[in-house]
Amino acid sequence: MASSKTLEITQEAWLDKLQSLHITRSDMNKLIMDYLVTEGFKDAAEKFQQESGTQPATTLDSMSERIQIREAIQEGRIEEAIGLVNDIHPELLDNDRYLYFHLQQQYLIELIRNGQLESALEYAQTNLAERGEENAEILPELERTLALLVFENPETSPFADLLHPSQRQKVASELNSAILEAESRESMPKLANLLKLLLWSQEQLDAKKVKFPKMKDLAKGEFQGPK
Repeated sequence: MASSKTLEITQEAWLDKLQSLHITRSDMNKLIMDYLVTEGFKDAAEKFQQESGTQPATTLDSMSERIQIREAIQEGRIEEAIGLVNDIHPELLDNDRYLYFHLQQQYLIELIRNGQLESALEYAQTNLAERGEENAEILPELERTLALLVFENPETSPFADLLHPSQRQKVASELNSAILEAESRESMPKLANLLKLLLWSQEQLDAKKVKFPKMKDLAKGEFQGPK
């Protein structure tokens, strides 16, 4: 029986191939603008429009409601964000209970962040305890959040990531996507889809045991040589 031969692609050959691909600056600018508009970064989109001359696919003024909601979450004003969502899409949170849980979870996190521990415990018992018992999917997330109450300094606890601004950003992006879907608009930036495609392609090459330079740091565009 013939032995299978592992295909190996050198980093030099891989980079040469990438450099031979022609991607216009205009196409790159459109991807960036799409990301800024989809995620609701109006100020950045306006500045990018001025600097690059790239026109958004929709008017930037139409982003105002999503921006208000994003800013409210990023500043920890969760009740205000929920009220704004209910004003523009009254059934959204009723239909997406997992999303609603994440907003409630974030409200609980904000109470803990502000040192309102008794209020946090009461809120969890009143609004989240039964949901955690009924839904095994959210129970681990709820338990991690409640674990913050155990520590005198939750900012230095093993669960401190919940208090990081990236947690607010995560919830804001999830809600932003849900609003866009409710409005029958594209909810995922094209750039994010391309990165997902990149990761999927690398997984497929790994599965086929192809040795190739792997993108190890998406933010920096750094490759790791074939292994």
